[in-house]
Amino acid sequence: MLARLQSHAVLGMEACHVDVEADLGWGLPAFSIVGLPDAAVREAKERVRAGMTNSGYEFPLRRITVNLAPADVRKEGPAFDLPIALSLLAASEQMKSDLLGSYSAVGELSLDGGVRRINGALSQAEGARRAGHRGILLPAANAREAALIDGIQVIGVASLRQAVEFLTAELAIPPTRIDAHQMFSQKAEELPDLTEVRGQQHARRALEVCAAGGHNLLMTGPPGSGKTMLARRLPSVLPPLEAGESIEITRIYSVAGMLNGQPLIGSRPFRAPHHTISHAGLAGGGGTPRPGEVSLAHLGVLFLDEFPEFSRAALETLRQPLEDGTVTISRALHSVTFPANFMLVAAMNPCPCGHLGDPLNQCTCAPHSVAAYRSRLSGPLLDRIDVVVQVPALTRREILSSRNEESSASVASRVDVARRRQHARLKSASIFNNAQMDERQTRQYCELKSSAAELLESAIDRLGLSARAHQRILKVARTIADLDGQGVIAAAHLAEAISYRSIDRRGWNGF
Repeated sequence: MLARLQSHAVLGMEACHVDVEADLGWGLPAFSIVGLPDAAVREAKERVRAGMTNSGYEFPLRRITVNLAPADVRKEGPAFDLPIALSLLAASEQMKSDLLGSYSAVGELSLDGGVRRINGALSQAEGARRAGHRGILLPAANAREAALIDGIQVIGVASLRQAVEFLTAELAIPPTRIDAHQMFSQKAEELPDLTEVRGQQHARRALEVCAAGGHNLLMTGPPGSGKTMLARRLPSVLPPLEAGESIEITRIYSVAGMLNGQPLIGSRPFRAPHHTISHAGLAGGGGTPRPGEVSLAHLGVLFLDEFPEFSRAALETLRQPLEDGTVTISRALHSVTFPANFMLVAAMNPCPCGHLGDPLNQCTCAPHSVAAYRSRLSGPLLDRIDVVVQVPALTRREILSSRNEESSASVASRVDVARRRQHARLKSASIFNNAQMDERQTRQYCELKSSAAELLESAIDRLGLSARAHQRILKVARTIADLDGQGVIAAAHLAEAISYRSIDRRGWNGF
């Protein structure tokens, strides 16, 4: 006898509809799964067998063929255990239900028949809604996460028996409901505050400019000068997430299996991978592509400490997401695209020993060592960084000072005002900050006063700016003008933006 049930496979961020077909034929007992399954799906045979018998059902001693269609889409992971078990129960007539065509199912079975948490439940619930299903059966541990999707019944089950009893109308399981807006309005976690950072007024100003315009930032300075402290406090001055942004981030973490029991992520991500990370770990990848750090930092901050210590291959993978806000990973059978619209914050020493230019410590590096160290960062990658700022060592007076520094809340209020100006100006283009402007929008919205235009011409000649660097200076100047509440970019705004491009001076003399 043949039975069919609907399920989903997650490809990248999207859920692909999969028909789970079970056929019981005559012949020697055998159990085969076809339809391009990976090892985890093939191992479902033993989990399903034990789960069915330990739940009180009879495992059919027949020639069993389970087909996962379409057959040309790779199926991976244990999420097909539950639909396979349900289709076998239907095919062996141990379960008769009129709801099999209305509900899809996903879930991993334990040997005692329990249903375990899976990855990508949010995408699978959205896929079930797009397919027109009445509802989706999934692990109870994933129910609140999947309930973020409106327009579909989310039925959380703790065991195979619960799933069967629901489908046969023996057990009424109310759909899981969640008020995403109420959850989103709950108090966010407390973030590190800028009041804890001593001195570094120039670097604090650069951090504010970057937060206001969504610009990428590179900080350079000796060890212990406060680069990491400043970077970790950037999320505290960024605008709070909106509800739609929060769900978008939650989808990424759901696919990556990193929600850790949270149904919704309510704060901007801050990712700080170690410099030994591979290029696949940074950009995403694997046999079946998974989100990398650039996607996990979507709508948040990606902090790369010891910037030149990252492998050249890993750093070069940043070029596409920094330019496009997405990362595309291609494999032989398919390609997937992950969102990767993040702020890059990088930190580095001025030389291998870290003391070049430090008046208190002597640099021990040979000139060729300094040149080799800096050459690890390619020109095209540096061109994609908007703001470069020096973070000098703190003086004794700054370290011992009892002065109250400006708080993150105070800076965040100015950032929020500047962002609102940008949103009002750019909403027709469906972008939200100055860093996202393309060349046409930059020309349209970066109006210069005559004195500023003359200054820009002089800077292009003296610094040898590339076309991309010229565009980024204009965007940063536009952000500085927004912070100043000005509609036209003045010479002072442009001069400050140019001062953040010390990386364009010959030999990085700004360092």
